[in-house]
Amino acid sequence: MSKKLFSRYSLGALALPNRVVMAPMNRNRASDSHLAPTTMTARYYAQRASAGLIIAEGTPVSPQARGCARTPGIYSAAQIAGWQNVTRAVHREGGRIYLQLWHVGRVGHCSLRADGSPPVGPSTIGLQNDRVPILAGSRDPVLVPCDPPRALTTDEVKEIVGDFARAAGNAMAAGFDGVEIHAANGYLFDQFRCPYLNDRSDEYGGATRERWRFLLDTAAAVADTVGKERVGVRISPLGTAHEMQSDPAPLFTYGYLACQLDRLGIGYLHVYDQSGSWMHDPQSELLQHLRACYSKTMILCGGFDRQRAEAALRADSGDLIAFGKHFIANPDLVERLQIGASLNPWDSATIYKGGARGYIDYPSLEEEAVSET
Repeated sequence: MSKKLFSRYSLGALALPNRVVMAPMNRNRASDSHLAPTTMTARYYAQRASAGLIIAEGTPVSPQARGCARTPGIYSAAQIAGWQNVTRAVHREGGRIYLQLWHVGRVGHCSLRADGSPPVGPSTIGLQNDRVPILAGSRDPVLVPCDPPRALTTDEVKEIVGDFARAAGNAMAAGFDGVEIHAANGYLFDQFRCPYLNDRSDEYGGATRERWRFLLDTAAAVADTVGKERVGVRISPLGTAHEMQSDPAPLFTYGYLACQLDRLGIGYLHVYDQSGSWMHDPQSELLQHLRACYSKTMILCGGFDRQRAEAALRADSGDLIAFGKHFIANPDLVERLQIGASLNPWDSATIYKGGARGYIDYPSLEEEAVSET
């Protein structure tokens, strides 16, 4: 039987009513006082609870992990309490929600940390042109160049493994159904994977196996904390975000990782195609290779609409399909896709701006019908 976008699916012990996933997207709406989710955050996610699974935004696992203004963390009591309000709101609406655990690595600025410490990474190789949002005394964030990073010591890498494990435990305390480790988009784990950035001579540098060791140690530690079925990992093969270069041997590099995550029993592999191109070719050698190496749930993300999603499921390229910006502007995206209704366009100017506008004020079909009467 061919898979359908609106059919049920079992993600470990979690029953999903459909195969539509809300992709993790930073919205920069945390409180200035505690960098915690607010009541608006709870409403935002609850509005989108009809998704088969929500993966909440990238959430720093420590003060050091922060890379831009107003991203909510998961390392303090106030942040855990804020996220508890979010998960309760989603669960009241019948939804399911994971939290994406995040460390930005070299992508950041000294002003984002109370102690003024620089970003960190596998090496001292910094970004040339990338910019990040900071507050700099203003109400609205301003974009500034990234500060040069400091190379992490071996012991510090091991401490970050512990940061992720603690953050995963905090996420469970906040009521999340699981966690996703962010290893995509040029952030810390992706930086360690990259042979152009990782010039280390310790156990976390050198051959492919060593460059993936940091992520695999983290995945194992998080799985020990929350249970392997409750853990996902997100990757972005061929991605060039944040001045990354494509891996010179992607089939081997990502095939090795997929096999190791499969061996660990990690609950899902979330594959993001930043270009929205190769993922839509069922004959893609990389996509087929990942599918062959990883036997559990695979989430596909990148440029999907309903037609492309159904095609990917029919081809057995993946099990679940993640939608990003369409969920920003369409809180009832599942219903709109199901009945073929038109989609609201998103307002790019308000994605990261803060406030209710462009966050919780996009109308559902029901609200649109009421406004027309």
